[in-house]
Amino acid sequence: MNPQSILIIDDEKKLCDLLARILELEGYTVHKAYTGKEGLALLQQQDIGVVLCDVKLPDYSGIDLVALIKQQKPYVQVINLTAYGTIADSVKAMKNGAYDYITKGDDNDKIIPLVAKAFEAVAKATVAQTQPNAPSKGFENIIGQSQAIEQSITMAKKVATTDANVLLLGDTGTGKEVFAKAIHQSSKRSQNELVAINCSAISADLLESELFGYKKGAFTGALQDKKGLLEQADGGTLFLDEIGDMPLHMQAKVLRVLEDGTFIKLGDLQTQKVNIRLIAATHKNLSEEIEKGNFREDLYYRLSVFTLNLPQLNQRGNDILLLAQHFINHFAKLNGTPVAQMSKAFKSLLLQHQWKGNIRELKNTIERTLILSEGNTLDETLLPFNFNQQGSTATSMDMASVEEQHIKKVLQYTAGNKTETARLLGIGLATLYRKMEQYHIPKF
Repeated sequence: MNPQSILIIDDEKKLCDLLARILELEGYTVHKAYTGKEGLALLQQQDIGVVLCDVKLPDYSGIDLVALIKQQKPYVQVINLTAYGTIADSVKAMKNGAYDYITKGDDNDKIIPLVAKAFEAVAKATVAQTQPNAPSKGFENIIGQSQAIEQSITMAKKVATTDANVLLLGDTGTGKEVFAKAIHQSSKRSQNELVAINCSAISADLLESELFGYKKGAFTGALQDKKGLLEQADGGTLFLDEIGDMPLHMQAKVLRVLEDGTFIKLGDLQTQKVNIRLIAATHKNLSEEIEKGNFREDLYYRLSVFTLNLPQLNQRGNDILLLAQHFINHFAKLNGTPVAQMSKAFKSLLLQHQWKGNIRELKNTIERTLILSEGNTLDETLLPFNFNQQGSTATSMDMASVEEQHIKKVLQYTAGNKTETARLLGIGLATLYRKMEQYHIPKF
């Protein structure tokens, strides 16, 4: 499969051509279709990763087309585009398997980053297809030997064998989802599903329908009953990531589930009962959120039967080097390249860095240095220009020069793909464009 191939299905030819041109400038291969029939035919003929599909087509509903596309090629990610978005349509699109549903015009600045994320989902789905029977892993998937992480693992192993609710606390990137999976896989519920949802990633209306499900006729577009994530997790574990961002009215409904195991679907009058274990996670200080009136105190006490604080990466000492080596091995296997070695100075700077983005920042840093490396040794010159800047004695002019060369090198590696370049540099797309203009770097 061509990992950078996009299909646009839209009968408005001018808009279709314009969007195609924008995406081509980002380095994508773009195919165009002006009807649903043409689009389905191209999907069979070409190796497509992401589809951008208008909701209103001459021969198909773009929302219904999502289901047909997913039937043909389940790994393909479909983004619905519409001139006038409705909650009912967005719910149906997501139900049919759409990656996202956005309104034309209002979201022009979101298209490029959204497509990049969709391709990440394609890569994960493709790996899942090629390794359908890969064994699941528990705590052996957590890398580290420091006292801080060993204490967290020990406590997590103890609670895993019980049925207690767990609240995982820690900064973004500290591995809360990895711990949630390990706890589930080491529990008596491991033969049933771990169902996860990020409470900050979708709107309140969609979150409610996804979590509780709905009855046919609950709202316009609800053409049949929908099974919610609570039902899907029955007998297993429900993981609510970033629960600190959950709306208050939803918190009340989750509290009821924790109190008596019952809930009511949207549009239904009958209560249903489920047997779930809840693991929740947040990077927020819930005590402060309670004082602000943003989080229910009674829900907090229900959630925090067992609270586990995950350490920041800069509190884990030599675990930084163990994780760095793990990511080096991972990318070597992924790209079919020799395993690189870390120089002494490189290791020293990794250990000195503050790692505000924790493990995610480390992974991104290792990937970026491997891209820039021209040999088999990673040294300090490959690290980002502002890495460990507090200890640097370089002048501002020297730093600017290093920054310019760094950006040029990553742009060259990505063949001018600004979205991928921004991701690897760890900056926003708008910041990259501003830097390119500042240093008079051609936009390719």
